[in-house]
Amino acid sequence: MVTVDPRRTSPAAPAPRAAVVGSAQPEASAPPEPDALTLGRRIRDRRLAAGLTLEQLAAAVDRAPSQISMIETGKREPKLTMLRAIALALGTTIDELLSPEAPTARDALEIAVERAQRGPVFGALGIAPFRVGKALSDQTLQTILALAGEVERLHRERAATPEEARRANVELRAEMRARDNFYPELERKASELLGAVGHTGGPVSQQLVADMAAHLGFSLHYVGDLPHSTRSVTDRRHGRLYLPTSTSPGRDSRSPILQALASHLLGHGEPTSYGDFLRQRVETNYLTAAILLPEASAVKFLTEAKNLRRISMEDLRDAYAVSYETAAHRFTNLATARLDIPVHFMKVHESGTVIKAYENDSVRFPSDALGAVEGTTVCRNWTARTVFDAEDRFNPWYQYTDTVSGTYWCTSRIERAKEGEYSVSVGVPFAHVKWFRGRETPHRAVSRCPDESCCRRPAGVLAERWAGEAWPAARTPTSLLAALPTGTFPGVDETEVYQFLESHAPRG
Repeated sequence: MVTVDPRRTSPAAPAPRAAVVGSAQPEASAPPEPDALTLGRRIRDRRLAAGLTLEQLAAAVDRAPSQISMIETGKREPKLTMLRAIALALGTTIDELLSPEAPTARDALEIAVERAQRGPVFGALGIAPFRVGKALSDQTLQTILALAGEVERLHRERAATPEEARRANVELRAEMRARDNFYPELERKASELLGAVGHTGGPVSQQLVADMAAHLGFSLHYVGDLPHSTRSVTDRRHGRLYLPTSTSPGRDSRSPILQALASHLLGHGEPTSYGDFLRQRVETNYLTAAILLPEASAVKFLTEAKNLRRISMEDLRDAYAVSYETAAHRFTNLATARLDIPVHFMKVHESGTVIKAYENDSVRFPSDALGAVEGTTVCRNWTARTVFDAEDRFNPWYQYTDTVSGTYWCTSRIERAKEGEYSVSVGVPFAHVKWFRGRETPHRAVSRCPDESCCRRPAGVLAERWAGEAWPAARTPTSLLAALPTGTFPGVDETEVYQFLESHAPRG
């Protein structure tokens, strides 16, 4: 049986926010306000304690018994003069009657059920109001509250999640921009762990990653039945980290281990909101990259490349044996804080949809009314889109783009995943292209977006020929219908994970 605290002001009050590294502390909640239901119950409780009938109290305050009954059931709020008369008749004070606390635990349960009945859930389900009488047990009332609370939570989650996700992304990206995407506290964590396992330089090997796991008290277990929705599963109780026996092509086998260890190092708890989930993911990915490309040596490598005017994401990727995307991400961490280069980053699906984006160089990403970039469509003339048309997939694609906010130079590559192809692009303002290899490129484009005449409005001849004659069947992305997977860990089947852990837990 699920027990619900009947003193909550709604049947599904949110859980307190978990502490997350780098997150702000929650504000103290305001004290509960008295309402008509609680006031009515307190009046009835004092009346019964005084041994008065409804009729006797009504006569004492010169009102009809039906009026007093309406007050006691919370259907009517008494005026101050009436409340003063009732308090006098019951031998108590107005302050006592206006206390927000229910007189008994049973009253608290009944009040909570009454509130639930008056809320939107019961109305939406077409449930007729019923009398909350003594015949209903405490367990029955708790069950009703639990069911109403869960239905309300699901409705609230489905209604608010897309907006919440976009708003959380906007807030987090603003923080990243303010910090130039550089987090000294995470750099220190990475340095401490590398030092603890004796790393002296060069790429971080698979064996060194295994040593990190052992140092933190975890053993590695490669299994063939890892839940399909996970990259790894950590058994914190037994200090076991489960990983797949095989990895996808292009997937770095070290990353899932380091991401799991990063969550442990950062003390992440179960996320209680999408904002928490996003922040934890950013911190985890940052720490993983900071371990694979240590700050001191990566800054030295990039500084030498800058002096030679040959900064290259490919060279950074090859020097540390990481993926192109990891190298590009890591460059954004260090570019401004350590090399004094403003930068932007984009990961774009072949459909043109922005998956990830970051900027501190004033480039104008496409955005919705909330300022969210993720899920919008990037201009067809930007490097992140034109790279898909390049015949040469072996060499990086370089391009200058004249935009409404200035001219930018970008380098981009195509990477493949099960969802299709993605472009990963890094760009800088024209004034900083002198530090990069590929600045001699002849490729140049003009983007007038968000002006629709740039690339969203068909040319006049095409529009005249095909307007009203075309009827495309859209291939709707899953993300359009379910903007955010639900659950404590979005997109993860919790039942499947628990069953997996139970089957693999050491016995005895």
